Amino acid sequence: MRPTPHLLERLPQQYFTALLAEVSRHAALDGEPLVDLGRGNPEVGPPQHVIDALAEAANLPSAHGYPPFRGLPALREAIATRYADVYGVEVDPDTEISIMPGTKTAICELALVLAERGQTIVLPDPYYPDYPSGPALAGAATGYVPLDREAGWAPDFSAAPRDDVAALFLNFPSNPCAVCVPEGTFAGAVAYAQETGAAVVHDFAYGDIVFDGRSPQSFLAEPGAKEVGVEMFSMSKTYGIAGWRLGFVVGNAEIVARLDLLADHARVGIFTPVQVAGIAALTGPQDSVAERVETYRRRRDRVREVLPHITAEGSFYLWWELPDGLTPERLLEHRVAVAPGEGFGPRGAGWARLSLAVPDEVLETGLERLAMALDS
Repeated sequence: MRPTPHLLERLPQQYFTALLAEVSRHAALDGEPLVDLGRGNPEVGPPQHVIDALAEAANLPSAHGYPPFRGLPALREAIATRYADVYGVEVDPDTEISIMPGTKTAICELALVLAERGQTIVLPDPYYPDYPSGPALAGAATGYVPLDREAGWAPDFSAAPRDDVAALFLNFPSNPCAVCVPEGTFAGAVAYAQETGAAVVHDFAYGDIVFDGRSPQSFLAEPGAKEVGVEMFSMSKTYGIAGWRLGFVVGNAEIVARLDLLADHARVGIFTPVQVAGIAALTGPQDSVAERVETYRRRRDRVREVLPHITAEGSFYLWWELPDGLTPERLLEHRVAVAPGEGFGPRGAGWARLSLAVPDEVLETGLERLAMALDS
């Protein structure tokens, strides 16, 4: 067999695969059951009417053929309606929406359709650990726009690369920093794109999970945004269907067309019952969304009783600066796992991400152990 293609060798170590392996190794050791506060896997599933829609559609004989390559028109209409009603953004369902098998797929495919080999894709620092995979697959270089802690984790665009930049990725509410978009950030991103020619990709996975009276803020509501970029919308976090693999890229029609062209060659649509369930989620009762947000807010407040200085405006994560002498490895000795910040970019060193997407009793046990680790 010939050597492994360079494309695969360029890929970074998959952070979450390595993290889950380490957690599993420690979980198998003798002692109290390990509490995992590092994984962002929603523990509350979708509302019943969404599950019912999936089951009913799966029982139809017509469900098991190939679906339309570019998805059900009714699903594109449903996400367009949500954008208009919830985020105040008008989008054309036929030309400005691409249906994706989850936004993790979109991260990689956007890099492929935006960047030539050797160009630069700029990531926020700290970033979601799967972002570097896209540039690696595209053969692109990776640059960084630092998120300024003193400015509420706003991107410092003055420090971002300017030469041959193909794309800029942003993510608000931020994973891992757990803040909503700072004032002026989206306007700054549009200006940066206009200056450099880069496309903007805004990851809106946690867009609906905001606390303390805040409203969701879409990048596409910013004047000029659709001229320079797109937004990734995930069904996983808003509706609890993380394993169903359904999401959208919304915005600039040229970028959407490129994604659809790639999809025509690389995959053949998304299982029709999953799309039907997506329509049910988007067009049906939305009370489960508010209930989900309230659950995460309540858990956030509980964590703050143990870690009072943590800022958390949105998402179901907390970004924690570890005290001197306390490391993720030391926390494992106390039988609690967190996501080490080193995997979230150069500025993640010395930090850890905590997840609120665990049952209340698991969170309570984890907090007891965190308190013990802090005392020691």
